Parts: sequence; structure tokens; C-alpha cells
Amino acid sequence: MQRLDGSATVPASLAGGIVALGNFDGFHLGHQAVVGRAVARARAAGRPALVATFDPHPVRYFTPDAPPFRLTTLDQRAELFAAAGADAMVVFAFDAALASLTAAQFVEQRLIGCLAVGGVVTGEDFTFGKAKGGNVRVMAEIGAQAGFSVETVAAVALDGAAVSSSRIREALIAGDPREAARLLTRPFAIRGTVQHGAKLGRTIGYPTANIDMGKYLRPAYGIYAVRGRLPDGRVLAGAANLGIRPTFDPPKELLEAYFFDFADNLYGQEIEVELIDYLRPEAKFDSLAALTAQMDADCARALAILSGA
Repeated sequence: MQRLDGSATVPASLAGGIVALGNFDGFHLGHQAVVGRAVARARAAGRPALVATFDPHPVRYFTPDAPPFRLTTLDQRAELFAAAGADAMVVFAFDAALASLTAAQFVEQRLIGCLAVGGVVTGEDFTFGKAKGGNVRVMAEIGAQAGFSVETVAAVALDGAAVSSSRIREALIAGDPREAARLLTRPFAIRGTVQHGAKLGRTIGYPTANIDMGKYLRPAYGIYAVRGRLPDGRVLAGAANLGIRPTFDPPKELLEAYFFDFADNLYGQEIEVELIDYLRPEAKFDSLAALTAQMDADCARALAILSGA
């Protein structure tokens, strides 16, 4: 799938498309409804289907010191959008130039000038433009004047509450990856390059694939049942520690995944680790023997969970 710069003129083959417009971090049930509607409209009209997102997230631009909160990387979103049927992903770089545009200027310069949109689909809470001066009503008014269609998709509700990225973050921080997966329609997954560590796990029979958490939201620290997805398509069952490893000095935040019955070298490879279930909080052990005994129990429990998941 093509990835387009939202400040550049769209290729002629993608002009006149139906654009799903939003942040789409996480690409949860509600986001899927917006993109699904845009794709359906595009196919019915014989037009390209595009999904436009923002990077960095506007919150990061306006509050640069905010704790990490992302649920997906751009690469993950691109794959999810492609699987949903989109022909291209448009990335609006959220910088000073974009932040200074009024709602009307954003539509005129970016949607019409760069993308030559034929239609826009958004969620009902979408805002845009300087000081959030635009909303779905403003978009509809501008669209009517400029000659492109505008459609708003209502929020998707589960258990009487709207599905949202905030709700997913709350579930992960509370140590409930299963609830997050229910709202996402897939497990929350952390993607990163396997790095060299102190190799302490090897000394106790538990070699791990270590990944830096980067800009991802920090779920509850602790031990998880996980699945690993490798570049060659293999899917591995395992257990992982997400946190600062309180038994070892100095503390270092990592996602350390141990995969059952697996001994290949993963250093330098980009893998994805899905958090399936939360087993327990991190704990400090007085000896390596006590730590190893607990890891034996954790892995046995993780294997039982994954076998029935």
C-alpha cells in the first residue's frame, strides 16, 4: 500500500478519492467502522480509498512531555489500513505549519489542494484546524460549498460505552489486555528490533528477546502470556516480563520475551509481541533460584493459557 505525504500533491491515480480522516491510533472497532464506510463508498463509486492519519499525534505536538501513549506505530497502522481495503495511507505531519492552519485552510490546502478529495468520512467527534476550530458540522458545510461529500460515522458502543483509544489505554494500564483486545479486535502488540542485553536470562535457562518500548503506551508492569510474530511468519508462544526487572541492577525498562521451545538468533530482527493475558506484577526475588522457580511456574501458566486461548 502506498504511503503519501499529506503536504504533497497526491498521484493522479489516487486523486478524487474517498478519505477516512482521523488519528486512528489503535485502529479499534470505532476506527474500523469509519474506514470501512470510506472503503465501501469508494468501491461503490469507483474511486480510490485513502486513510489519512496524523504523526506525531496532536497531543504529542502540544504536550511534548506527555508520557508515552501510542497504541500503534505508523507501520502497524499501514498494515491494518491495507487489510481493511485502503489503497493508500496519507500521513499529515503534525508540525507548526499544520497546527497554524484554520479549519478552512486545512480543507482548502490539504484536502482539496493536495488530495483533491472526492469525499470525506470521519467519526462524530473529529475536530480539526487551529484551536480545534473545525468539527463535523464545519466539515459538512465546507464540503457542500467545495463540492465533495462528507459523511459522519457514529461511535461504536460496547457494554453501553463508546469504544475509544482512551478506554483501551485504561484497560492496558489496569493489566487487562483481554479487554483491550476485545475493543481492538486483536491483541495489543508491541513491535521492535531485538537488541542485545546483559544475557542474564541465558544463565538461568530463559534466553529472552529484548525490545525497547519506545513511544508505546506502558501497560501495567508485570509478567504476560504472549505470542511472538517473526518476520518469516512464524508465530511463537511465550511469556514476557514488561518492566524494569527489579531483581537485577541497574533497573532498565524492557519488554523481555521468552519463547517456548525456541532457540534461534533473533538479534537485529524486527518482531511483534502480542500481550495475551496478565499473569502477575513484577516482583523482586532474593535469589536466582527463587526467580527461576517463579519463572518455571509463570511459563507453565502461560502455556496453559495460550493452549486454550
